[in-house]
Parts: sequence; C-alpha cells; structure tokens
Amino acid sequence: MTRSSDLKKLVRARMESTGENYTAARAALLARDATDPDRLTVDAPASAGAPVPADTSASADAQAPDPRAARARHEKLIRPFLRDGHLLSIPAKRKTRLAVLLELLARFAPGESYTEAQVGDILRPIHEDVAFLRRELVDYGYLERDGVGTYWTAQELPLREGNMAQEVTDWEAVWLPRFLDGQIGRIGESADLSS
Repeated sequence: MTRSSDLKKLVRARMESTGENYTAARAALLARDATDPDRLTVDAPASAGAPVPADTSASADAQAPDPRAARARHEKLIRPFLRDGHLLSIPAKRKTRLAVLLELLARFAPGESYTEAQVGDILRPIHEDVAFLRRELVDYGYLERDGVGTYWTAQELPLREGNMAQEVTDWEAVWLPRFLDGQIGRIGESADLSS
C-alpha cells in the first residue's frame, strides 16, 4: 500500500516524460524524498538490529554528524557525476563512488525483493554498466543477493573496517540506518539524482 493515492499518476507521468518503465519510474519517485535533511533527525531511535557504537556517552552524541552538513558534503561529492538522473561516469575514488552508490540504493525499497532483471531496470536509466553498479552495491553491503539471483536491501548496517571505514561519508551514517529501518523512504523518496 502506498502513502500517496496519486503515486500511480505520478509514476505514469514520469514514464511518459522520461521513457522509463514502470519499475524504474516508481523507484525514481520513491527515492526522491528519502535524502531530504529536513526529514532526518540525529536523535531518531536506532533500529533494533543496528550496530550500537561502543561509546554511548554524551561525547559520542556530540560527534554525531549534522544531517544538513553531511548532506551538503554528499551533494558536493556526487554533483560532478550525476546530471538529470544519469550517472555521467563511475567515480574512480572510492569515497565518491560510495556516495553515488547511496544515491542508487535510494531507488530500492527496504524489505522488497528484486530479480536481477528488476535491479537492471532500476539501474539502466542511470548508467549502462548495470552489472558493475549491481556488483558494487553488493560488494559494499548495500544490497544482498542469494544464489538464485534475488536481491534485497541490506537488513543491517554494513560492517566497515580498515580502508573501507575511511571511505564512508557522514551521509551514510545519517541516512542509511533510518533507510534500512524504514523510518524514511528510499533515497528515492527524497533525493532526486539531478540535484
């Protein structure tokens, strides 16, 4: 059940204007609002299965990233690579690539399963190298996959150790836990890739 009774009309309008299929158009619309910093709060409850930092003192709270500042830095990273909903090139720097992958993840819905073809339908309007983007989403722990080609968003925060921990932006810490917990919509429900 959708939250908007007009969602089908909006999806059909997007399909007509962009030429996207229903799945891709719906994913893009649902991803549009999920990254809106106004909908995020640092003090939102953590999900039951989310990892909890070892230090939960007031000093740890003081280090929590500011959602607006985190989103601004995220936007600065992705701006050169995303235009009008298209990925111009795949970033070579991993930190920037992770930021772009978060934008792609926003087009998926937590708790829904996708076939490999559906994942392709969601990613293809963004960039032609669907296989690489799909593998990167899985390798960085944003999507999970079973042996028969079914994909779904991660149910827990990906473990970040070593170099990978240095590549993660504050925006992941702000947005991803709430997205996976269903507290906010897809990045698709808030973030427009053309911004």
